[in-house]
Amino acid sequence: MRKLVFFISLLFSVTIILPIWAQEGGSHQWNEKELKILKGLWIGSLPATKDLSNRYDGNAEAIALGKRLFFENRFSGNKKVSCATCHPENMNFADSLPLAHGMGTTTRRTMPLIGVAYSPWLFWDGRKDSTWSQALGPIESPVEHGFTRTQVAIVVKKYYKNAYEHVFGPLPEFDETRLPIKAKPSPDEPAALKLWITLPEKAKKAINEVYVNVGKAIGAFVRTIMPTASRFDMYVEALLKGDIEKARIILTDNEIRGLKLFIGKAKCINCHNGPMFTDYDFHNIGVPQPTDLPPDDGRASAIAKVLTDEFNCLSKYSDAKPRQCKTLRFMSTDVVKYRGAFKTPTLRNVAERAPYMHAGQFATLHDVLHFYRDLPEGSRAPDLEHADLSDEDLVYLEEFLKTLSSPPKYYHGQQ
Repeated sequence: MRKLVFFISLLFSVTIILPIWAQEGGSHQWNEKELKILKGLWIGSLPATKDLSNRYDGNAEAIALGKRLFFENRFSGNKKVSCATCHPENMNFADSLPLAHGMGTTTRRTMPLIGVAYSPWLFWDGRKDSTWSQALGPIESPVEHGFTRTQVAIVVKKYYKNAYEHVFGPLPEFDETRLPIKAKPSPDEPAALKLWITLPEKAKKAINEVYVNVGKAIGAFVRTIMPTASRFDMYVEALLKGDIEKARIILTDNEIRGLKLFIGKAKCINCHNGPMFTDYDFHNIGVPQPTDLPPDDGRASAIAKVLTDEFNCLSKYSDAKPRQCKTLRFMSTDVVKYRGAFKTPTLRNVAERAPYMHAGQFATLHDVLHFYRDLPEGSRAPDLEHADLSDEDLVYLEEFLKTLSSPPKYYHGQQ
């Protein structure tokens, strides 16, 4: 009789304790719906990707050349700025400045390059639609590289002729001694535009050919920058294999609580979904505009830019067939919807990437999470509301976000 009473008492205590533990977020038990969500966030769910607008995507020689050009300081007005200036290799290809700085200071934060091969839109406002066209923009920006496409062609001929021809074939003919080095088709710089317009068509064609191929080589390299498995991914893989014991030692109870909030009550996956933790869309989340910067309309101002971009998917420089440019052809042109909206960045390595938002408005993840939680109800779209989260909940979310960090993998050939 005593044994029976003891057994009943033990069974009762276990049935009470276990549900409480689960309610506190310490349980590694997940229902079928939750496991499906976790699998969708897992790095193992990343699909294959191909840039149809760049025939050199995946080409080993182009990638090797692209890496050299990525680190090339000669592509700048002061010979000190390269792509790696704002995307340093030793910082996961993202700097730590609130505003990007090259020849001058820009009005936006440097975006991360990790996994950018999956993004249909580039820059905070999506004004470019491929990594190769994105690579060309900063080169001619006065505050970034402060260079011109004419100068790029001259540098390539002088320093990269053999490497260029190995990938792209014969360098087009042009007499660099007769080229006005400041020539570029920039409507914001009348003097440079005039020099460009007055160039012979043959010279303009040659310059553009070299310039585009430089972009395609850099773009091919950038597309190799990929995430590796983080502790979160290792945890999900263990769950999918049914290895609960291994899962228990990968993430802490507090990290699990944060993960449960992330996919549940906090509704973070409304925008941060898929293996790259982003919907690749644009949202106006009510981030305060810095008072010392000009007003920024975000995506709204970029819609016309990407549609008229001389290097977009539908351009003569693209290697894609028009029917393959579906993202560009069917993009939304709703300027009102996208006023003040900015691209959802990946959350992979987010803990290593302070400050945050499009102009570095928040210094820490703590600030970001409190911003999301504390905005007045009704001040933004329902899918961006984040329920009644406690300060403790925000701590758990931050702990989870730290589990998304891992070193990137990328082409490591000769620089």
